[in-house]
Amino acid sequence: MLNSSYTNEGEAKSLFAADKRLLFLLLCLATLMLLFIKISFIENETAAFEFLQDRPEGAILRIVQGLKYLSIPFIYLWKFTVIAFVIWVGCFMYGYRVTYTQCWGVVIGAEFIFLIPEVIKIFWFMAIETDPTYNDIREFYPLSLIHFADYSEMDKRYAYPLRALNVFEIIYWFMLVNGIHHFARKDKKIVWLIVACSYILIFFLWLVFYMIVYK
Repeated sequence: MLNSSYTNEGEAKSLFAADKRLLFLLLCLATLMLLFIKISFIENETAAFEFLQDRPEGAILRIVQGLKYLSIPFIYLWKFTVIAFVIWVGCFMYGYRVTYTQCWGVVIGAEFIFLIPEVIKIFWFMAIETDPTYNDIREFYPLSLIHFADYSEMDKRYAYPLRALNVFEIIYWFMLVNGIHHFARKDKKIVWLIVACSYILIFFLWLVFYMIVYK
Protein backbone atom coordinates (compact mmCIF):
# COMPACT_ATOMS: atom_id res chain seq x y z
CA MET A 1 0.00 0.00 0.00
CA LEU A 2 2.83 2.38 0.94
CA ASN A 3 4.75 1.50 -2.24
CA SER A 4 1.62 2.10 -4.35
CA SER A 5 1.10 5.47 -2.67
CA TYR A 6 4.73 6.43 -3.29
CA THR A 7 4.46 5.43 -6.95
CA ASN A 8 1.30 7.44 -7.48
CA GLU A 9 2.78 10.46 -5.74
CA GLY A 10 5.97 10.23 -7.82
CA GLU A 11 3.94 9.93 -11.01
CA ALA A 12 1.83 12.95 -10.08
CA LYS A 13 4.96 15.07 -9.66
CA SER A 14 6.58 13.97 -12.89
CA LEU A 15 6.69 16.15 -15.99
CA PHE A 16 6.11 13.01 -18.06
CA ALA A 17 2.83 12.30 -16.27
CA ALA A 18 1.48 15.85 -16.58
CA ASP A 19 -1.64 16.57 -18.62
CA LYS A 20 -0.61 15.77 -22.20
CA ARG A 21 -2.96 18.28 -23.81
CA LEU A 22 -1.60 21.05 -21.61
CA LEU A 23 2.02 20.04 -22.32
CA PHE A 24 1.29 19.91 -26.04
CA LEU A 25 -0.35 23.35 -25.98
CA LEU A 26 2.54 24.87 -23.99
CA LEU A 27 5.08 23.32 -26.35
CA CYS A 28 3.27 24.63 -29.45
CA LEU A 29 2.92 28.12 -27.98
CA ALA A 30 6.58 28.24 -26.91
CA THR A 31 7.70 27.02 -30.34
CA LEU A 32 5.43 29.55 -32.06
CA MET A 33 6.81 32.39 -29.96
CA LEU A 34 10.45 31.44 -30.62
CA LEU A 35 9.78 30.99 -34.34
CA PHE A 36 8.09 34.39 -34.51
CA ILE A 37 11.07 36.06 -32.82
CA LYS A 38 13.55 34.26 -35.07
CA ILE A 39 11.70 35.15 -38.27
CA SER A 40 10.72 38.72 -37.36
CA PHE A 41 13.92 39.91 -35.73
CA ILE A 42 16.61 37.78 -37.38
CA GLU A 43 15.63 36.21 -40.71
CA ASN A 44 13.63 39.22 -41.95
CA GLU A 45 16.56 41.51 -41.15
CA THR A 46 19.01 39.72 -43.40
CA ALA A 47 20.17 41.40 -46.58
CA ALA A 48 18.73 38.57 -48.69
CA PHE A 49 15.21 39.05 -47.31
CA GLU A 50 15.39 42.83 -47.62
CA PHE A 51 16.42 42.41 -51.25
CA LEU A 52 13.52 40.04 -51.98
CA GLN A 53 10.74 41.66 -49.96
CA ASP A 54 9.55 43.90 -52.82
CA ARG A 55 9.82 41.13 -55.40
CA PRO A 56 7.57 38.14 -56.14
CA GLU A 57 10.08 35.88 -54.40
CA GLY A 58 9.55 37.91 -51.22
CA ALA A 59 5.81 37.17 -51.27
CA ILE A 60 6.55 33.46 -51.70
CA LEU A 61 8.98 33.60 -48.79
CA ARG A 62 6.33 35.22 -46.57
CA ILE A 63 3.84 32.50 -47.52
CA VAL A 64 6.41 29.86 -46.57
CA GLN A 65 6.95 31.62 -43.24
CA GLY A 66 3.21 31.63 -42.61
CA LEU A 67 3.03 27.92 -43.35
CA LYS A 68 5.77 27.33 -40.81
CA TYR A 69 3.56 28.85 -38.09
CA LEU A 70 0.51 26.82 -39.12
CA SER A 71 2.44 23.55 -39.42
CA ILE A 72 3.82 23.50 -35.86
CA PRO A 73 1.07 21.39 -34.21
CA PHE A 74 0.83 19.02 -37.17
CA ILE A 75 4.59 18.42 -37.27
CA TYR A 76 4.61 17.75 -33.53
CA LEU A 77 1.61 15.41 -33.78
CA TRP A 78 3.30 13.38 -36.50
CA LYS A 79 6.67 13.34 -34.73
CA PHE A 80 5.24 12.32 -31.34
CA THR A 81 2.98 9.67 -32.85
CA VAL A 82 5.86 7.97 -34.67
CA ILE A 83 8.44 8.22 -31.88
CA ALA A 84 5.98 7.14 -29.18
CA PHE A 85 4.99 4.13 -31.29
CA VAL A 86 8.62 3.13 -31.87
CA ILE A 87 9.41 3.35 -28.15
CA TRP A 88 6.18 1.57 -27.20
CA VAL A 89 7.10 -1.32 -29.51
CA GLY A 90 10.53 -1.42 -27.86
CA CYS A 91 8.93 -1.58 -24.41
CA PHE A 92 6.56 -4.34 -25.56
CA MET A 93 9.42 -6.41 -26.98
CA TYR A 94 11.28 -6.24 -23.66
CA GLY A 95 8.14 -7.07 -21.68
CA TYR A 96 7.73 -3.63 -20.11
CA ARG A 97 4.15 -2.66 -19.33
CA VAL A 98 4.30 0.92 -20.54
CA THR A 99 1.24 2.10 -22.43
CA TYR A 100 1.30 3.99 -25.71
CA THR A 101 -0.30 6.98 -23.94
CA GLN A 102 2.52 7.00 -21.39
CA CYS A 103 5.09 6.86 -24.20
CA TRP A 104 3.35 9.87 -25.75
CA GLY A 105 3.73 11.76 -22.48
CA VAL A 106 7.42 10.86 -22.30
CA VAL A 107 8.05 12.08 -25.84
CA ILE A 108 6.21 15.37 -25.28
CA GLY A 109 8.06 16.05 -22.04
CA ALA A 110 11.44 15.25 -23.58
CA GLU A 111 10.78 17.52 -26.57
CA PHE A 112 11.06 20.63 -24.39
CA ILE A 113 14.86 20.20 -24.39
CA PHE A 114 14.93 21.28 -28.05
CA LEU A 115 13.60 24.72 -27.13
CA ILE A 116 16.94 25.53 -25.49
CA PRO A 117 19.03 25.55 -28.72
CA GLU A 118 16.39 27.81 -30.31
CA VAL A 119 16.76 30.29 -27.44
CA ILE A 120 20.55 30.12 -27.79
CA LYS A 121 20.25 30.66 -31.54
CA ILE A 122 18.07 33.75 -31.08
CA PHE A 123 20.45 35.18 -28.48
CA TRP A 124 23.47 34.46 -30.69
CA PHE A 125 22.16 36.30 -33.73
CA MET A 126 20.57 39.16 -31.80
CA ALA A 127 23.46 39.86 -29.44
CA ILE A 128 26.69 38.41 -30.87
CA GLU A 129 26.64 37.82 -34.62
CA THR A 130 24.25 40.63 -35.50
CA ASP A 131 24.71 40.69 -39.29
CA PRO A 132 24.28 37.07 -40.41
CA THR A 133 23.43 35.76 -43.85
CA TYR A 134 20.38 33.56 -44.35
CA ASN A 135 22.64 30.50 -44.66
CA ASP A 136 24.38 31.42 -41.40
CA ILE A 137 21.02 31.32 -39.64
CA ARG A 138 19.86 28.13 -41.33
CA GLU A 139 23.02 26.14 -40.64
CA PHE A 140 23.70 27.35 -37.10
CA TYR A 141 22.92 24.82 -34.38
CA PRO A 142 24.60 25.23 -30.99
CA LEU A 143 26.79 22.41 -29.64
CA SER A 144 26.50 20.34 -32.81
CA LEU A 145 29.06 18.63 -35.03
CA ILE A 146 28.45 21.07 -37.87
CA HIS A 147 30.65 23.61 -36.09
CA PHE A 148 33.64 21.34 -36.67
CA ALA A 149 33.20 21.54 -40.44
CA ASP A 150 33.33 24.30 -43.04
CA TYR A 151 29.77 24.52 -44.30
CA SER A 152 30.75 26.39 -47.45
CA GLU A 153 33.09 23.56 -48.48
CA MET A 154 31.20 20.44 -47.35
CA ASP A 155 28.82 18.32 -49.37
CA LYS A 156 25.36 19.64 -48.41
CA ARG A 157 24.04 16.14 -47.79
CA TYR A 158 26.05 16.13 -44.55
CA ALA A 159 24.74 19.45 -43.21
CA TYR A 160 21.51 18.16 -41.66
CA PRO A 161 23.09 15.05 -40.06
CA LEU A 162 25.86 17.17 -38.55
CA ARG A 163 23.28 19.56 -37.11
CA ALA A 164 21.21 16.66 -35.80
CA LEU A 165 24.21 15.20 -33.95
CA ASN A 166 24.36 17.60 -31.03
CA VAL A 167 24.48 17.71 -27.25
CA PHE A 168 20.75 18.37 -26.94
CA GLU A 169 19.95 15.21 -28.88
CA ILE A 170 21.98 13.20 -26.37
CA ILE A 171 20.17 14.91 -23.47
CA TYR A 172 16.94 13.96 -25.24
CA TRP A 173 17.99 10.31 -25.08
CA PHE A 174 18.55 10.62 -21.33
CA MET A 175 15.13 12.22 -20.93
CA LEU A 176 13.48 9.40 -22.86
CA VAL A 177 15.22 6.85 -20.63
CA ASN A 178 14.18 8.70 -17.48
CA GLY A 179 10.61 8.95 -18.72
CA ILE A 180 10.29 5.26 -19.55
CA HIS A 181 12.01 4.37 -16.28
CA HIS A 182 9.51 6.57 -14.42
CA PHE A 183 6.61 4.43 -15.66
CA ALA A 184 8.31 1.03 -15.80
CA ARG A 185 10.13 1.25 -12.46
CA LYS A 186 12.62 -1.41 -13.55
CA ASP A 187 16.33 -1.76 -14.28
CA LYS A 188 17.54 1.40 -16.02
CA LYS A 189 20.07 -0.58 -18.06
CA ILE A 190 17.18 -2.38 -19.75
CA VAL A 191 15.48 0.96 -20.39
CA TRP A 192 18.64 2.16 -22.12
CA LEU A 193 18.53 -0.98 -24.30
CA ILE A 194 14.90 -0.23 -25.16
CA VAL A 195 15.66 3.37 -26.19
CA ALA A 196 18.85 2.34 -28.01
CA CYS A 197 17.16 -0.46 -29.96
CA SER A 198 14.12 1.64 -30.81
CA TYR A 199 14.51 5.41 -31.05
CA ILE A 200 18.31 5.76 -31.27
CA LEU A 201 18.59 3.01 -33.89
CA ILE A 202 15.83 4.59 -36.02
CA PHE A 203 17.43 8.01 -35.55
CA PHE A 204 20.76 6.89 -37.01
CA LEU A 205 19.08 4.89 -39.77
CA TRP A 206 17.16 8.02 -40.74
CA LEU A 207 20.38 10.07 -40.93
CA VAL A 208 22.01 7.41 -43.13
CA PHE A 209 18.91 7.28 -45.34
CA TYR A 210 18.91 11.08 -45.63
CA MET A 211 22.52 11.14 -46.77
CA ILE A 212 21.86 8.41 -49.35
CA VAL A 213 18.77 9.99 -50.96
CA TYR A 214 19.85 13.65 -50.70
CA LYS A 215 20.22 15.38 -54.06
